[in-house]
Amino acid sequence: MPTSSASTTDSAKSASGGVQSLERAFDLLERMADAGGEVGLSELSASSGLPLPTIHRLMRTLVVCGYVRQQPNRRYALGPRLIRLGESAARLLGTWARPYLARLVEETGETANMALLDGDEIVYVAQVPSKHSMRMFTEVGRRVLPHSTGVGKALLAGFPDDEVRALLARTGMPAATDKTITTPDGFLAALADVRHAGYAVDDNEQEIGVRCLAVPVPDSPTPAAVSISGPAGRVTESATENIVPVLRQIAVELSQALTSSGPAV
Repeated sequence: MPTSSASTTDSAKSASGGVQSLERAFDLLERMADAGGEVGLSELSASSGLPLPTIHRLMRTLVVCGYVRQQPNRRYALGPRLIRLGESAARLLGTWARPYLARLVEETGETANMALLDGDEIVYVAQVPSKHSMRMFTEVGRRVLPHSTGVGKALLAGFPDDEVRALLARTGMPAATDKTITTPDGFLAALADVRHAGYAVDDNEQEIGVRCLAVPVPDSPTPAAVSISGPAGRVTESATENIVPVLRQIAVELSQALTSSGPAV
């Protein structure tokens, strides 16, 4: 009886010891997300380096499972079954973040938040409120446009300017207050300040009387930021000097927790 071929197959082990076909499938989903959620097979082949027959087999499997759908124009789009996974993951992410946010509250005295960039919007996934009687509340699950928030600035500061302009063109830049930045050039200038300072500020731009300080979570599996928010009378320039180092430290520790793969199985 002839022996099986030693050539690589989709079910072969990868160099990391995982299942190669799974790694390739998830890589394709990530590439689809990076491309805006809809791509053609030739685009995936060009960006991934995989041959078209391999991509076609993987995509066919993802379609059957509901994680990808084929459009009438023959292109492929992320499927609705991913929504349930994403919502569950976001809830868990918020649960994991709460102890770190609680430390932020203890050390700064202000309400602590965690937010993600989901498509073109900011979504708040966790919050621990301040113990002050006058404190800020943001409903978990709330979605806002990034141009008027500290977390939005912190996240978009890591993107190229042309991608930021494209996002702003899609969302528009409505004014939440008379302090909101409403022009792309003004917003890009603010992002340059964020990159220089290493943190972002929402100074009465989302809500009058409220200041927010935010930093990105480095190396997060999905773009994420942590922030504190409080009355402008408490979150002053002098308070900022004390708060920002704490924000940065907590962001680093949260990043290490999120990127840890846990014990080997």
